[in-house]
Amino acid sequence: MIIVTTNTVPGKEIKEFKGLVKGSTVQSKHIGKDIMASLKTIVGGELKEYTEMMEEARQKAIGRMVEDAKKQGANAIVGMRLETSAVMQNASEIIAYGTAVVVEE
Repeated sequence: MIIVTTNTVPGKEIKEFKGLVKGSTVQSKHIGKDIMASLKTIVGGELKEYTEMMEEARQKAIGRMVEDAKKQGANAIVGMRLETSAVMQNASEIIAYGTAVVVEE
């Protein structure tokens, strides 16, 4: 699956637009990791536990978006975007979305 953030796929002609595709996940903080991250905020530095959690969430959301595109018969996604929001105190949602298209092979 070709995924681009642009509205076209360089070097490829879009033959058909399939429509909106999306994938999302909600990730909550693990209490043990939350305690470790809280301690790190005192001394500063990267919160690796959260970096890893958010990377995993992005991959899940993108994977679900790709599955949505495949179901629609697409072989590419243009205009892909990622957004995040807090859905409750200790949980964040990641959503990946874009436009499913068929490009020349």
